Amino acid sequence: MDADTEKNAGWRGSRALWLDAARQAFVETGLDAVRIQALAHRLSLSRTSFYWFFKDRAALLDALLEHWEDTNTGALIEACDAYAETLTEGILNLISVFIAEAEFDPRLDFSVRGWAAQSADVTARVASADSRRISAIKALFVRFGFAQEEADVRAHAVYLVQIGYISLQVTEDTATRVERAAEYVRIYTGQAPDERELARFRARHGC
Repeated sequence: MDADTEKNAGWRGSRALWLDAARQAFVETGLDAVRIQALAHRLSLSRTSFYWFFKDRAALLDALLEHWEDTNTGALIEACDAYAETLTEGILNLISVFIAEAEFDPRLDFSVRGWAAQSADVTARVASADSRRISAIKALFVRFGFAQEEADVRAHAVYLVQIGYISLQVTEDTATRVERAAEYVRIYTGQAPDERELARFRARHGC
């Protein structure tokens, strides 16, 4: 944090604090809840404090989209790029991101997709993010020897299943999702993960 940010934090809050409040309001209630006065009330701060960190509501909304891209899309790409000895391990890395929900927030993804129905600009950003995500998954398949066309189809299958989970707001406990992972991997890749990979995967999720 730079000196100016530190100076303006505290009783005015901070940029991160206002942004997190906006994210929470957005996923809990919807876009209309992301209003300066409502956020100030939520944070017990003055409305004028907001303007130390954002020019206006439009700037806050743009920051919210950037946060979504950095966290959700970033987490997916990072998982695809992570070290893996086998393709099955690589897909388990990717599935882990969706199960943990610590970095990839499905509620935020769902909310942004709803927002896209109201805005052509957001629609374009969602399409761009989807393209980047699918490209990252495709690159994972290519890395382990799949031809471009087949890698593309498999990447779409992996991604569209997950988007289906998000769009339908499917709720499953962690144990159920972990238990299903091995069969998902086999379907996606044509290969079964070995027991060592599954043991590490289960341990990662406390199962």
